[in-house]
Amino acid sequence: MSNKKILIIIPAYNESGNIQKIVEEVSQSSVAPDVLVVNDGSTDDTDAQARKTSAHVITLPFNLGIGGAVQTGFRFAKRHNYDIAAQIDGDGQHDPAYLDKLLGPVLAGQVDIAIGSRFIPPFLGYQSSFLRRIGINFFAYLISFLTRCKITDPTSGFRAFNRKAIDIFAKDYPPDFPEPESIVMAKQLGLNLVEVPVEMRKRAKGSSSIRYLKTLYYMIKVTFAILLDMIKYRRQKIEDR
Repeated sequence: MSNKKILIIIPAYNESGNIQKIVEEVSQSSVAPDVLVVNDGSTDDTDAQARKTSAHVITLPFNLGIGGAVQTGFRFAKRHNYDIAAQIDGDGQHDPAYLDKLLGPVLAGQVDIAIGSRFIPPFLGYQSSFLRRIGINFFAYLISFLTRCKITDPTSGFRAFNRKAIDIFAKDYPPDFPEPESIVMAKQLGLNLVEVPVEMRKRAKGSSSIRYLKTLYYMIKVTFAILLDMIKYRRQKIEDR
């Protein structure tokens, strides 16, 4: 596909039932990249299952959350001079068959970040629960308004990044529920992004960590974080002039 050095980052927390399959799917894809599993302090045997695969494995001493796990992957990518990094969640919802489409705009130098969206035709299949769709739509409208960039799937963790984005996020990345916040951060720092239509699957095994009352907490916390980011980076732009 390309002579560029590509790393697939798979953050995983208690995904012992899914991790082997997703690594195998990535490794067998047409992209055939290097794979890094970041075991985020799992209490099950995610570490042991991941080490049965061909992936590099980093096991964090305790649970940092999705932001800390993904940033660990960015730091690994930067340290080992990868040109491109992509994130695939460890729950099996992201189909590696779409890696070609996701990586395409980044490899072509058209954008700094590509985001896989389940809400762009023709792939309008599995779209998560009703409560989650409320949160997704809320952040889609909020982020699109604030950044003047049309976003349909702000919580998607199926993403690809060029070296510029890797360097930025290796240094600073939102710690909690980072997907919506990192879009705002990227736009404020002058990165270009695009959404790519992909089809997502239901979680194969296990359950999501964001459910019911956590959805409301998630929406409030991330909204405040996004607004603070807007203030922070606008002030930074003024000071840099």
